[in-house]
Order: sequence, then C-alpha cells, then structure tokens
Amino acid sequence: MTNEPQQGVFDLEERTALFGEAILDFVKAVPRSPSNDPLVGQLVRSATSIGANYCEADDSVSKKDFRNKIGICRKESRESKHWLRMIGVANENLRNRARQLWVEAKELNLIFSKIFRSCGE
Repeated sequence: MTNEPQQGVFDLEERTALFGEAILDFVKAVPRSPSNDPLVGQLVRSATSIGANYCEADDSVSKKDFRNKIGICRKESRESKHWLRMIGVANENLRNRARQLWVEAKELNLIFSKIFRSCGE
C-alpha cells in the first residue's frame, strides 16, 4: 500500500483509510462484466465500511456501542477477504494484487478480533 504511516506509528484510523483507498484503486483495474460487477460492489462496500465503522467506534458513547462498532469492523474485514478471493479467482491477472490486499484485510481482521475480545461483553 502507498502512503503508509511511518514505521513504529500505529494509527488504526489511518490504516483503515489507506486500506479503503487501496481497494478503490484496485477495483479500477477490475474489468466490467456481469460476474465482476457484483463482486466489486460488495468489496467496495465492505472494505470502505471498515474505516467508517472504526471512526464511529472511536466516537462511541458507551463500551457496548464501542464493542458493537468494532464487531462490525471485524465482520467487514473478514467479508473483504472473501470478496478479494472471489475477484482473484475470477480475474487471474489480478490474483497477486488481490492477494496482497487480502493479507492486509486479514491483518485488520486479526486486530479487530483482538480488540473485540479484549473489551468483553
């Protein structure tokens, strides 16, 4: 991904925004077709939702609200992995790029899963 934060700096809001931006850039390379169009739409929705829900979690009004929004981030990052996999299968020429983005989606999913577990019920 481009424009990554400096090494040692951990800004999850920035990281999720960069991921969303990378997805928006990636989907420009996906050719329009009856099979690709729904996959692209689903990917854009799930991937860009991660950052939006993280911003909402950061401004949450209660622990329950925070946990709920982090749970959505977790679900959306996992869903993004799925759509990236499907696009990679449908477009062999984009498989490597989809895989790189899949790795970032997986890392985000692991981060949000840890946060979700740590804030209990």
